Amino acid sequence: MACRGRRPEHGGPPELFYDKNEARKYVRNSRMIDVQTKMARRALELLYLPEDRPCYLLDIGCGSGLSGDYLSYEGHYWVGIDISPAMLDAALDREIEGDLLLGDMGQGLPFKPGSFDGCISISAVQWLCNANKTSDIPAKRLYCFFSSLYSVLVRGSRAVLQLYPENSEQLELITTQATRAGFTGGVVVDYPNSTKAKKFYLCLFSGPSTFVPKGLNGNVEEEEAGESRFTSGRIPYRIARRGVVRKSREWVLEKKERRRRQGKEVRPDTQYTGRKRKPRF
Repeated sequence: MACRGRRPEHGGPPELFYDKNEARKYVRNSRMIDVQTKMARRALELLYLPEDRPCYLLDIGCGSGLSGDYLSYEGHYWVGIDISPAMLDAALDREIEGDLLLGDMGQGLPFKPGSFDGCISISAVQWLCNANKTSDIPAKRLYCFFSSLYSVLVRGSRAVLQLYPENSEQLELITTQATRAGFTGGVVVDYPNSTKAKKFYLCLFSGPSTFVPKGLNGNVEEEEAGESRFTSGRIPYRIARRGVVRKSREWVLEKKERRRRQGKEVRPDTQYTGRKRKPRF
């Protein structure tokens, strides 16, 4: 998430900024959960994946798994990589369905060539533009990241990276290194005239150049400018605009239907599906 004052990237490396206290916000802050989910939905929309089959996706900077939850809801398999142990612990605590990996994207992605049908990333890539130690050279780290990303994607697939560039020079640095690595594509800007709702999505193609989608430019939803709400406990994950609470009957039925679409064997639905059982003596 972008901050209104000092940018979080200026405060130190991400593995230190995203500590246990920061990770707790991604579990308890209702607005943060809502915004992250909406950005994941938009990134998935820009991937233009086939609708008739589940895909194997990579989530870079997966954090506490909010974007991965939406990927799972849409019936896809996914692997998430993040540099923060605290954020990954929060994801495990939330019992997300994807696989998780601790790693630094600036050192390259440790996967076999052609492993993924697509990639999304929410609010992560701009961290590579800052040098946290003398050996960090942003241009080299960006090139290492993009070249490894190009390798792990199936040819012809896409990567959609939502980011918060600090200025036009930083955005040019990012796009230049992506082009050097072999990608084509461009930047999609949603709500360019809005201060709060404006979002940048870097749409990259790992094959022949194709059209760059147009950004959204209409009425901004009220939730985008809403106030944050904190609670002392975890907020049950609600799929955006659906109000489906984890472990409820509706949530269980949707999860079973999602697994059926993935081709998995699932038990038939009955009147007892999702029913809470009484504790044993």
